[in-house]
Amino acid sequence: MIGTLKHDLPASLVVFLVAVPLSLGVAMASGAPLAAGLIAAIVGGILAGALGSSAVQVSGPATGLTLVVADLIQTYGWRATCMITLLAGVVQLVFGFFRAARAALAVSPAVVHGLLAGVGVVIALSQLHVVLGGSPQRSALANLIELPAQVAAKHGHAVAVGLITIGVLALWTRLPRRLRVVPAPLPALLTAALVAWGFQWDVARVDLSGGVSGWGLPVLPDDDWHKILSAVLLVALLAAVESLLCSVAVDGMHTGRRTDLDQELMAHGAANMVAGALGGLPVAAAIVRSTTNVQTGARTRWSSILHGVWVLLFVLGFAWTIKLIPTAALAALLVFIGVQMVKVAHVRRVNGHGEVPVYVITMVAVIVLGLAEGVLAGLALAALLALRRLTWVTVRTRREPDGRYHATICGSLTFLGVPRLTRELRAIPAGAPVDLDLNIDFMDNAAFEAIHAWRLDHERMGGSVDIDELHDEWYALAASGARMFPAKTPPRAPDRWWLPWAHRKRRPAVPAQGGPAAVECRLTEGAREFHRRTAPLMRPIFTELANKQQPSHLFITCADSRVVPSLITASGPGDLFTVRNIGNLVPRKGAEDDSVASAIEYATQVLSVKTITVCGHSGCGAMAGLLSAGVKAGSLPGLRRWLRHGHHSLAAFMEADWAGDPLDTLCRVNVRQQLDNLLTYRKIREQVESGQLELVGAYFDIGKATVHVLPPALVKVS
Repeated sequence: MIGTLKHDLPASLVVFLVAVPLSLGVAMASGAPLAAGLIAAIVGGILAGALGSSAVQVSGPATGLTLVVADLIQTYGWRATCMITLLAGVVQLVFGFFRAARAALAVSPAVVHGLLAGVGVVIALSQLHVVLGGSPQRSALANLIELPAQVAAKHGHAVAVGLITIGVLALWTRLPRRLRVVPAPLPALLTAALVAWGFQWDVARVDLSGGVSGWGLPVLPDDDWHKILSAVLLVALLAAVESLLCSVAVDGMHTGRRTDLDQELMAHGAANMVAGALGGLPVAAAIVRSTTNVQTGARTRWSSILHGVWVLLFVLGFAWTIKLIPTAALAALLVFIGVQMVKVAHVRRVNGHGEVPVYVITMVAVIVLGLAEGVLAGLALAALLALRRLTWVTVRTRREPDGRYHATICGSLTFLGVPRLTRELRAIPAGAPVDLDLNIDFMDNAAFEAIHAWRLDHERMGGSVDIDELHDEWYALAASGARMFPAKTPPRAPDRWWLPWAHRKRRPAVPAQGGPAAVECRLTEGAREFHRRTAPLMRPIFTELANKQQPSHLFITCADSRVVPSLITASGPGDLFTVRNIGNLVPRKGAEDDSVASAIEYATQVLSVKTITVCGHSGCGAMAGLLSAGVKAGSLPGLRRWLRHGHHSLAAFMEADWAGDPLDTLCRVNVRQQLDNLLTYRKIREQVESGQLELVGAYFDIGKATVHVLPPALVKVS
């Protein structure tokens, strides 16, 4: 407890200094009694802090609900608005109890950022009139229309107070860090108050009447219950979204325990019930206070609780000091905060995902129509954009040199994409042979009917259509009358890129008699497959590699057909300089065979590879031949001569202590021995000793599809 308080106590004091002016400002912008903002800060800090799950989040009056509260006060009055806040808290409790908190995260951040930006613009426009000595109008448009006349009017001391406040706020961020420990709003309001008092300016000051001393029980609004329910749900949902998105953002600022969103929602529900009963504004998590809390070193919820206690003590003992603050200074603070709510960083973030229209429409609609209407407009546009992206289909067609047409359809095929789909397909000349690739994760009946009808028409006019489904067999299932998948299928790479021919869903057509002709047919079909699908994707890479190779690895492995170096290393063209032979053997320096030695020299002295890897594998036939003392080599003289290069491996195997399968052990010992053989080459040894080259042993367990990196070679050169 003491260990955490040394961090939480100073952090709570800084957050307290931020909370008081901001709470007063939110209350003023809402048209509520100024004490309501302080009540929300107290309840949010103490109750939401104690009951919540987040370690460093701080709650207070909901900035995002400023316009909603202002409209509710205009419509129902203050005490009825408090009842709506109380009932909204009950709704949040119910949502949290049924674990519905994460549903709030389904709201697009572009809508939330646009909402806050719109609220900021409305607050800035309304409070600018107060700074200029006038009164704000009912709507943002009215404030904008009246602004030129307000600017042209004769101004008094209120304008000077506002300019002083904004000037201090703007300059405070440029001061040394040790001075900026004090939050900017406090010195800004203090400077404005002292200047106004020192020069005896006749300016309006903050009025705390109608606060705690004038408290009365909340009353039910006198209106149709449908409208009351709508208001309660609006306050509950907007406050919940603001709080939960803040929780997610704050979780990214620290390394402590993650927030339980349902518990956090219930905590804010309880806080809103109490705040409404006491005459406070709606409570939500506050990103400005939470960020300040994290930056000042808070560790636990005690920082939030203590900040609420400091606000309470301030209200009880020093509330009279608030009456010294000029109203114009508080309005200038709100103008500054409102402008800051339109964040360029948010625009950049949503622009990266193509959601600027959602942001702009939400912001403009909030300003022109109102908060609820703006949110609905933003949600509707976000839903339309999501629907467009989810149902967008890409159709590409090209004519091959042999006269065939290759068409590729990618995406989710629904009725919305049928017009574009049919337009592209019917542009293919009648009678032409067509290869149609379907790389899709969904197909509805309308899309199937469109493709199927086009195929029948095209074949009726003398053309041919070869449909190949790269993902799942949506078309084939629909054509057979089978029941379709109920939802989209997760994407995966086409199996033909790594499966053997015999395991593929779509196998090459081979002659019935089999034999060499069948093998040639498979290779021809494979080359055709490469030309159709892989070559267009890889052509830029091969063009770059055409004149020069610069591999980083020399990869020596067995010629076994089950070992595919690029597959087990996830490498591509130009990565590996590969040498394959029977048994992944490296003849020692001076041996009669120069094929491996020449590859080693070229790789290390011309290509300057940094690593040589020798990769063995389980069930190696060459090692089985060594174990059988050449019996398995039978009448294969070339193989018997080649296996002589493995005698050192066999000798090391016989000397080693081993347990388990002899063949598996020999395969591993052989890898280490070949690494040792590499050191018989003087230049290899010199490069290894100087750190320019690294030798690595690898072992591919075929049955388990696992690649192991073996320890360094244990066998010394004899």
